[in-house]
Amino acid sequence: METSPQIRLDPENIQKGLGQLVLAIIELIRQLLERQAVRRMEGGSLTEEEIERLGLTLLRLDEQMVWLKKEFGLKDEDLNLDLGPLGKLL
Repeated sequence: METSPQIRLDPENIQKGLGQLVLAIIELIRQLLERQAVRRMEGGSLTEEEIERLGLTLLRLDEQMVWLKKEFGLKDEDLNLDLGPLGKLL
């Protein structure tokens, strides 16, 4: 039986557990920002310069997330935390 990813906080592995929690929150915010950016682009409320800057920012954020996940020994599925009755985080 496969279990859902959960936050694993224990004295021996506190750094990885906290990293998992923080990165899950950052990933949630990143996805929300990306969706809002797409809506604004489709709505025509961004200039070409703003679109370029936003794309570069999201790319750099993604690169940093890849690096941080590697540092904490986490995979993408580790960030999709099970919130019980609320369902999956991402």
